[in-house]
Amino acid sequence: MGRLGGVRCAGAVALGLLLAACGTRPAPEAAAPLPRVSVVTVTAGAATAYTDLPGRVAAFRTAEIRPQVGGIVERRLFEQGAEIEAGAPLFQLASAALQADVDTARAALNRAQAEARRTTVYSARLGTLAQARVVSRQMYDDVLAQRDQAAADVAQAQAALARRLLDLGFTRVEAPISGRIEQARVTEGALVTAADATPMATIQQIDQVYVDVRAPAAVLGGQSADGQRARAPLEMEVVIDGQPSGLRGRLLFSGTTVDPGTGDVLLRALVDNPSRRLLPGMYVQARVATAQFDSALTVAEEAIIRSDTGAQVWVLDGSNHARLQPIVTGEQIGRRVRVVDGLRNGQRVVVAGVERLADGIRVDPRSATAVTAAPIAQPQSRS
Repeated sequence: MGRLGGVRCAGAVALGLLLAACGTRPAPEAAAPLPRVSVVTVTAGAATAYTDLPGRVAAFRTAEIRPQVGGIVERRLFEQGAEIEAGAPLFQLASAALQADVDTARAALNRAQAEARRTTVYSARLGTLAQARVVSRQMYDDVLAQRDQAAADVAQAQAALARRLLDLGFTRVEAPISGRIEQARVTEGALVTAADATPMATIQQIDQVYVDVRAPAAVLGGQSADGQRARAPLEMEVVIDGQPSGLRGRLLFSGTTVDPGTGDVLLRALVDNPSRRLLPGMYVQARVATAQFDSALTVAEEAIIRSDTGAQVWVLDGSNHARLQPIVTGEQIGRRVRVVDGLRNGQRVVVAGVERLADGIRVDPRSATAVTAAPIAQPQSRS
C-alpha cells in the first residue's frame, strides 16, 4: 500500500511539471499588417489649364484738365481724390476781362442791327421811287448792296458775341468725364494759359480698367500635348499677391505682332472694378485659360514618379496588388497633371504612401477624396 501511494504522488508531480511547461510555450507570431496607402479613382471630366501672366492696370479713360482760355485761378471747386461726375465744376478763373469783351461784342451787334434796320427801311422807300423812275436804277442797286452788307455785319457781330460768350464760359473749368480726380497742380492765384504743358489736374475713370498682359503666342491657341487644339482664351481673372481677387475680365483683343525678343504678344482685357481695388499702374497677374478639354484624366502631381525613363504612377489591380504604370503626361492643371496616355477611366491610383510600395505587393487601400478633372484654382505661373 505504501509503494502504490508513492507511485501516485510521483505521477501527480510529473503531471504538474508537464502542465507548467505547456503554459510557458510562446504563442505563434501574428501576420505582418499590409501597407496602408491612400488611393483615388480617376474619372474623366472637363478640364481647363490656366497660366498666370504678368500684367499692368490702365485706366479706362484719362482726361488731363487744361484751361481753354488764359486767366488767374480764383477758386478750386473740388475735393482732391474725390469721385466726380462729368460736367462738375473744377476751377473758376477770373472773368472780368472776358466779361468786358462780351459787353463790347454785344454793343457791336446792337450797332450792326441798327444799321441793318436803317438800310432795310431806306431800300424799301427807295424801291418805290425807283418804280416811279424818280431815282436812278444805279442808286437803288447801291442801296440794296448796303442793305445786304448790313445784314452780313449783323451775322458777323452775332458770331463774335457767341465767341466771347464761349470764352467767358471757359472761365469755369468743368470735368469732361466722370471718374476720380487726382491732386490739383495749380493753386488759387496761379496764372494759367491754354498753352501750359502741365495740366491743372487729371481725372481717371476706374470703375472699369484695362489689364494689359504680355503672353506667349501659344496662349492664343496652339496644339496641346496630344495634338488637341486648344481654344483661344476669352476671359481672365485678376490675381493680386498670389490670391484670386474675384475680378474677371473679358479679353478685348490680342496684338498682331509677336515680340521677336520674347515671343510674346499683347493681350488687353476689360475688367469691372466697382470697388476701385485696381488702380492704374498697379502690377497684377492675369489668370488666363490656355487649354480646355471636354474629357480628360488628371492625377495629383505628388502621385507621379519622374525619372530618366519617363513618368510613372502606382496603380492597384482588382486584388489590391500595386503595379508601377508608365504614363504620358500633358498640361499642368494647377497641382494636377493631365494624363495623355497610360491610364484608363476608373483606375485606382496611389496618391499617398508610395514609399511603402514594391512592384506586386498587396496593400491595404484607403479611399481618398474622389478626384475628377475639374479645374484647379492654383495654376502654373509665368513671370
